[in-house]
Amino acid sequence: MNFWNTRFQMENYVYGEKPNVFLEETQRKLQITGQALAIAEGEGRNAVFLAEQGLDVTAWDYAESGLEKTEKLAKERSVNVNTMLIDLNEATWEKNKWDEIVCIFGHFPEELRTKTLLGVKKAVKPGGYYITEVYSHKQIPYNSGGPQEMNLLYKPEEFLKIFADWRTIHFFMGEVERYEGELHNGLSHVIQFVGQKPMDL
Repeated sequence: MNFWNTRFQMENYVYGEKPNVFLEETQRKLQITGQALAIAEGEGRNAVFLAEQGLDVTAWDYAESGLEKTEKLAKERSVNVNTMLIDLNEATWEKNKWDEIVCIFGHFPEELRTKTLLGVKKAVKPGGYYITEVYSHKQIPYNSGGPQEMNLLYKPEEFLKIFADWRTIHFFMGEVERYEGELHNGLSHVIQFVGQKPMDL
């Protein structure tokens, strides 16, 4: 049984039931429609929010207990989220499939991060968006959440290089306050990126 499957087995939602603030603000601003994919989605708070905005949402995670809680939260909110047990090491990224891909605090080793970002780049439809907020490589001293291993934290150049040929809607690295359930609390150092895939890619 993996670490996340164990963590999500507790009754409460360890990261809360409300969506990530940055995702909520960005979605309301851009009003993206169509098919959305939330990767490393955990207990479903962001996927359910997107479904509430009228999107056709799929959530990927490799913790069955997290997906079960996603389905439970969706039912409570009277929306539908398609859940899939996916290990990103083995994920198949279909070309030009999604209008929106979201990754909120999804942290992986560097090699898998690169593979995943390249998969995202392939799988977003022309004109579609990638939205992410993650902890930066400067987060560890803040002690407000996230991995305590440098190899699992993001550097800005990862986004700026891989998505160099996309339209950058928003890019930020710096301090924000985050209060998400029990495990994200206080001043944090994050990277936010919103990119739009050009129509000719």
